Amino acid sequence: MAIGLSEEHEALRESVSGWAERHIPAEALRAGSGGRPSFWPGLAEQGLLGLHLPEVAGGSGYGLLEAAVAVEALAERMAPGPYVPTVLAGAVVHASKRHDLLPALADGSRTAALALTGDLSATRADDGSLLVSGTAAPVLGGSLADLLVLPATTPEGEVWIAVDAEAVTVTAQDSLDLTRPVAEVELDGVTVPAERVLDGVVREDVRAVAAILLGAEAAGLASWCVTAAAEYAKVRVQFGRPIGQFQGIKHKLSRMLVALEQARATVWDATRAKGGELAYAAAVAGAMAPDAAVQCAKDAIQTFGGIGYTFEHDVHLYYRRALTLRALLGPSAEWSAAVAKLALRGVSRPMEPDLPEEAEPARAALRAEIAEIARLTGQEQKRELAARGFVMPHLPRPWGRGATPLEQVLIAQELRTAGVRPPAMIIGAWVVPSIVSYGTPEQQERFLPKTLSGELIWCQLFSEPGAGSDLASLQMKAERVEGGWRLDGQKIWTSVAHVAEWGICIARNSSEGSKHQGITYFLVDMKAPGVTVRPLIEMTGENLFNEVFLDDVFVPDDLVVGEVGQGWKVARNTLSNERVSLSSGSGGTGSSVSDLLGLVSRLGRELSPVEEQALAAVVCEGHSINALSLRVTLKQLAGSEPGADASVRKLLSTSHAQHVSETAVDFLGARAVAAADLRLGDPGYWNRAVLATRAMTIYGGTTEVQLNIIGERLLGLPRDPEPGR
Repeated sequence: MAIGLSEEHEALRESVSGWAERHIPAEALRAGSGGRPSFWPGLAEQGLLGLHLPEVAGGSGYGLLEAAVAVEALAERMAPGPYVPTVLAGAVVHASKRHDLLPALADGSRTAALALTGDLSATRADDGSLLVSGTAAPVLGGSLADLLVLPATTPEGEVWIAVDAEAVTVTAQDSLDLTRPVAEVELDGVTVPAERVLDGVVREDVRAVAAILLGAEAAGLASWCVTAAAEYAKVRVQFGRPIGQFQGIKHKLSRMLVALEQARATVWDATRAKGGELAYAAAVAGAMAPDAAVQCAKDAIQTFGGIGYTFEHDVHLYYRRALTLRALLGPSAEWSAAVAKLALRGVSRPMEPDLPEEAEPARAALRAEIAEIARLTGQEQKRELAARGFVMPHLPRPWGRGATPLEQVLIAQELRTAGVRPPAMIIGAWVVPSIVSYGTPEQQERFLPKTLSGELIWCQLFSEPGAGSDLASLQMKAERVEGGWRLDGQKIWTSVAHVAEWGICIARNSSEGSKHQGITYFLVDMKAPGVTVRPLIEMTGENLFNEVFLDDVFVPDDLVVGEVGQGWKVARNTLSNERVSLSSGSGGTGSSVSDLLGLVSRLGRELSPVEEQALAAVVCEGHSINALSLRVTLKQLAGSEPGADASVRKLLSTSHAQHVSETAVDFLGARAVAAADLRLGDPGYWNRAVLATRAMTIYGGTTEVQLNIIGERLLGLPRDPEPGR
């Protein structure tokens, strides 16, 4: 994965990465930070210096997203020199419409740098020129720049100026980043003509651009750290096996990938934001991306072990640059404070995909059809939704509409606009795809219509006392008898079994072969003789889970789904649908960011700085999940696999509601001693939520199992050894 999603962006990334591999040799990283690197002319020839600049100014006419794609790719190669400083300064100059300064930056004949901090004061003359004195430091790439973009304070407020390096005093400083210099810039009564005053440029916009471009570079650094550490973990052997097989390393690397994908998603979204939403989106990226780079670099060093601590290894260069980026952008706490203040003012970032114009005829037809359904009420409306395939539209007709990803988005939007809510199928939403894929026509006709309309309640008889995350270790026996099967055993953690009419059940019909073989998938009548349901009272005091005993329960042959002994294949279909469902919200707890913001508005007091940081952490996490979800949707619309975005989103979604409710309880202070009871207002509501959400990182695949999956399937780390080996 990368910041860019489209085929064009992927092609740009591959092109830049390939060019960098050919033209930025490893020894360039150790050549010091003085002067332009030998590959500088090549950057200009490739058009990489002016991707984001208008064609009238010698650029390619693209935008910040394209620039971010190139910045990320070059950061993976740790490109030294003034590339990022020049791109950053050029973006700010472009914002002022001073296009006469840009052609020399686009063709590489001049370099530039920008100061994010400084102590420059200026007075304005009658002709609009400024007399400027003071210093600006640190300036990234300042000692390599021909043009410097600096902030100055006037009696009327802050202004931004562009001055030539020969008109000021530039003093190189010792830099933590050994591949790119920083400098102090001093102006002593320098006259800046009116045409070099960058009108229309404000600090908020400069910081937003910096958060995007330096955030993209942070993502590139983190990407290299994740890849390099994972590759090392595959081949470094200790205690007789690759260290990537040890769960401690596997989970560390998986967490690194999660942080990387969050950084990419937030930077990507910031490149798309406009108007008042830009400051919000950029602040989230500023809070998350630099920290992700620093954390990934630290964890990479830890993974490499002793060799990672040596000067000869490149990982410390990435760590140094990550630390430098974070220092230049300012503490993540400042960005988090900005996120909190904007969120409390009601600023948010809706995540809706931009759909092509050709979608509008389809939208109009759907709107008319849904309007007919909207006139119905109650169960009649739900049955009509099911009959027309609107409940699970991606399924083939007649159970769905065979809808493409684009049509699915349109349907969801139009149902929401019309105020029509699909039936709450609960477990049924996981059952339907499996019966559609593997059930007989008779099973489909018997069960699907009422399940899709929400009239038939299902439970899932999968987990057993000795088979939870390791579900294939199940022991419930299925014995062949005349006309069907006899099931004997116990299931546990069965949601809504006490009200369910039917259950999906997997049981072992044979002990031969691997543990995934000899399993059959059954449909069980929960009112059949021999079925006993006993409630399990959760820590909330409520009863959602149950244990179910099946004692000599008869299941006829026509209620076997799929082939006998091949039930694991059907169960995997069910489990995959379960995980998608769980990743799409707060699991019914109501613990969302908007709920938390509502609590804050009712507290009747200002949040402390510490509480603001806690609020921002939750807001940023929620924003990153939403951005990841949109990226998954856009990937599907483009006909490609969602990749890491989907897996990371699933993992984050399961713990997000926990973080929301825990933060709320902290805000309540001593009031949080109240009982977990919805009747007690905020204290009771949030105490119930903080208890209820503990289940979210357990059911549907524990966090630890999900981390294993990310490590093994996305990073290619070696699987855990089989027991006994």
